[in-house]
Amino acid sequence: MKAVKKIELDELISMSERMYEPLVKAVIDINSGVIAFDADMHSDEELFLLGQGSRQEDLWGVNLWPDKYGADEFVEFDSMINLRPRQNNRTRGVDNAEIRAKILDIVKKAVY
Repeated sequence: MKAVKKIELDELISMSERMYEPLVKAVIDINSGVIAFDADMHSDEELFLLGQGSRQEDLWGVNLWPDKYGADEFVEFDSMINLRPRQNNRTRGVDNAEIRAKILDIVKKAVY
């Protein structure tokens, strides 16, 4: 597992080859812009970032589909860690448009 602000697409492709589907689970800290990658579960990445000083309310889980890089489907908003009634997020997605936009901006800047 690793946490970075930049990552090459080729590295994501390599990570996705180890998964049961060609995707990479990622948890994004929308405050710091750091993304944790390369774990079987979003909760493992969440725990890793919490240990690095991130706040839970800033952490959001997504799936990245390297074969869809450049398309809207590259980022999939779907993670159990996103279920947060206290933050008015009652789905596995990211209901708040502002938070979704932050996530997309961080991913766009990070993956090259």
